[in-house]
Amino acid sequence: MDSFYASVEMHKRPELAKRPVIIGADPRHGTGRGVVATCSYEARACGVHSAMPISQAYSLCPDAVFLPPDLPLYTQVSGEIMSILRSHEFRSEQVSIDEAFLDVTPLGDYRAAQVFAQEIKDTIRARLGITCSIGVAPSKIVAKIASGAKKPDGLMVVEPTNVAAFLATLPVRKICGIGKKTDRELNSMGILTIGDLRTYDIQALVARFGRWGIVMHNAASGADDSEVQEREGARSISREHTFLEDTDDPPVLVTTINHLAADVYRNLLDEGLRFRTLTVKVRYTGFVTRTRSKTLSHYSDDPAMIRTGAQALFRHLFDGQKVRLIGLRLSNFMRQDARQTCLFNNPDGGGTWGTSDTIG
Repeated sequence: MDSFYASVEMHKRPELAKRPVIIGADPRHGTGRGVVATCSYEARACGVHSAMPISQAYSLCPDAVFLPPDLPLYTQVSGEIMSILRSHEFRSEQVSIDEAFLDVTPLGDYRAAQVFAQEIKDTIRARLGITCSIGVAPSKIVAKIASGAKKPDGLMVVEPTNVAAFLATLPVRKICGIGKKTDRELNSMGILTIGDLRTYDIQALVARFGRWGIVMHNAASGADDSEVQEREGARSISREHTFLEDTDDPPVLVTTINHLAADVYRNLLDEGLRFRTLTVKVRYTGFVTRTRSKTLSHYSDDPAMIRTGAQALFRHLFDGQKVRLIGLRLSNFMRQDARQTCLFNNPDGGGTWGTSDTIG
């Protein structure tokens, strides 16, 4: 999808059309905390991008419309999009709230795939009023890159004979998984484009990056034999809160935990899931971040279990320092309609917890 959260908001509020829209924390006239979740293309033209500090986004684009995320609405629209994709009975794989793969091999040729892709774009626009960009290619990795080649509202078809030429001049960071650090390392080796990476000595890549060097080299050739596979529901449900000012006030911190617990519980119900693993993240002044997880002996959808479990994890993590951010995540799911068998199931809703603790 194209600038998904912002597009949904702009469709809901037509008066925002053509205006820079930024979804994220309250900028508070440039003194706000938190980051940009996403933004419209008009805001991107001002230099704003996802994960940018909201204060920086305000300084770059003070006239933008700043909106808080409406995750229930985005989840609902995402569900409608995925239903449109699955209605065609091709094998599908949802990889995020606004991205998916379809295996359209049964269509037989690229011309038919292009026509089908346009039908998908037209259907989503007609039903939901927002646009998407689609890439058609012989592998998932090339289709992914192609989907971003003509954003927004783009459609790019890359046939097998054109894969090398299509990838050759693109910067290496276009390959999924190559972040800023790896990009800098590759650039220092004289590897600036995907074409450079494809022709680079693979042994030298392995010596520098280990097995990841092989993966990158294969990706640069468009080689990707992974299949489109349906995934069962969400992999995690998470919420975070960044305080306007760092705080060590226990009542404020506990109240925040309770609000996050209520939010993830509502999302759990909407998805029709039970969870087993709960994780709390605490970020202190200075960006020192600690996380702690607990795993139940059985699946649960009990809101009290989420709330009390989160509070217990937070007590383990909290050392009296001022807190910048608190996060809460549920994972390890089972659908509500799935049958569950569990030895020693505790009838009062309790469970045995396993724990892990990481510092980053």
